[in-house]
Amino acid sequence: MQLRYASALLFLFGFSMLPSHAETVPAKLATTQSFALALIDVETTGLDADVHEMIDIGAVYVDVDGRELGRFFIRIKPAHPERAQAGAKAVNGYSEKRWRALGAVSSSEAIRAFEEFHHQTAADRTMIFTAFNVGFDQAFVSRWLSREGRSFRDWYFYQVLDLPSMAWAQGLRELSGSEIAQALGIPAETRDPLRHTGETGADFNLSVYRELMKRSSGSLR
Repeated sequence: MQLRYASALLFLFGFSMLPSHAETVPAKLATTQSFALALIDVETTGLDADVHEMIDIGAVYVDVDGRELGRFFIRIKPAHPERAQAGAKAVNGYSEKRWRALGAVSSSEAIRAFEEFHHQTAADRTMIFTAFNVGFDQAFVSRWLSREGRSFRDWYFYQVLDLPSMAWAQGLRELSGSEIAQALGIPAETRDPLRHTGETGADFNLSVYRELMKRSSGSLR
């Protein structure tokens, strides 16, 4: 697939503005051709990023044509496990005992590992934060970075991409992961709470992105 098509797909169909910022972006950053995608998925102890915490993060970094650059996954011990909601635990199988057995690390240790991965893999590329439920994932990752003394805007482009918008632009009037997977003819992400992680979510994001690129090949040539 030509880079010209991939770039057009990103700019026409997928960008979402960050809600709280409207700063002018430097011309060099805004026009660079070195974009790459950070396909991200997180599991959490609940729905409110100001109250709840990430318990894992999965990431697959790819170029705009979907070629993998690197991947990352780590489980995180929340500082406030008592805040974990029953609904969240039903989705991701979280318990303090299970997370200890699975080798979860502290938030500070996790951020150091993710930071090393991010900078080594991104190199001189401009990374675009990309997710299926981008508002949710971005909120948790942004607050996590902030709590650990890092800045979302230092790591990722000021606009973000969401996969359902890309699918919608191609005429797929579905919004749920399972419905989009069925429409695209790809496996849905597992719903088994003992297997459902940020890693499986990031892999699903990659499958969706690649299939959308494949289906649209040549449409803007």
